[in-house]
Amino acid sequence: MEEETATTSSTIIAALSTLPPSTLSELIHSIVSATNHRTHRLAILLSSPTLFSITLHHLHTLSLHQKTLLIARHLLSFLHTLTRHTAMPPPLSTSMRQRDLDAVHLLLLFCETHNHNPELLEASFSEWRVNLGRAFREKLLAAVSFCGGFGLQSIGECNGTILIPYVETVVRCMRLVGSMGCCVGRGNNKEEVEVAAAAAAVVALPAVEMEVGGKECVICKEEMRVGRDVCELPCQHLFHWMCILPWLGKRNTCPCCRLRLPSDDVFGEIQRLWDILVKMGGKECGDG
Repeated sequence: MEEETATTSSTIIAALSTLPPSTLSELIHSIVSATNHRTHRLAILLSSPTLFSITLHHLHTLSLHQKTLLIARHLLSFLHTLTRHTAMPPPLSTSMRQRDLDAVHLLLLFCETHNHNPELLEASFSEWRVNLGRAFREKLLAAVSFCGGFGLQSIGECNGTILIPYVETVVRCMRLVGSMGCCVGRGNNKEEVEVAAAAAAVVALPAVEMEVGGKECVICKEEMRVGRDVCELPCQHLFHWMCILPWLGKRNTCPCCRLRLPSDDVFGEIQRLWDILVKMGGKECGDG
């Protein structure tokens, strides 16, 4: 588990290290904004007995599958932020209702507390809010001087305190989604479930006229004749329209290079954006 966590963190850091300074600066600004909003919302949750109780009740009413979907959508929003300069945006909306977002914030806080301060959750429910609030304030104070770790020197120590918590949250979400039986962030894994390409992504594919003969469509193995309109995927591979449309109706990958097109499946989108991060960093994510 620790090795897998370190691999995930290293992959993200390697990808961020490839960004131009101006792009990285813009990304950090977005992360700061999102982090400040999350911190402010958590502070409100932990300072309000009523809101904390309502959010905890809502969390208890959710099934395991519903919790997984909420965390997955939250994870998708993180990955979208990290890849929005290099990838097509998810066709799915990454916005969430406030009460669902509060539930995710609280669930992630519980998981973090269970890992680092499990004794805080051994008290009665009535003491959770006070205990978590105290630990939350101590962490905020410690974060002011915290820096380093994850090999962030190549990016700049001044950005370490901003990026580290963000990366940690991404890793925590991926670990939670994975522990709930969803295979994400593992590269080309045999357990991956194929998902169809999003209709919006398919409609946006361009038609190009074949100018050179002798090229075959790898799906039907027949030649694409000169002068005929064919479909071009973002990877620039060409196919007969009548061949590629049924293909993309079942799977969102290029038949030649496995490049992923956007899909309407949240887990498919997580895998697509994760693949982009892996490619950005020039590393392959391990199967472990």
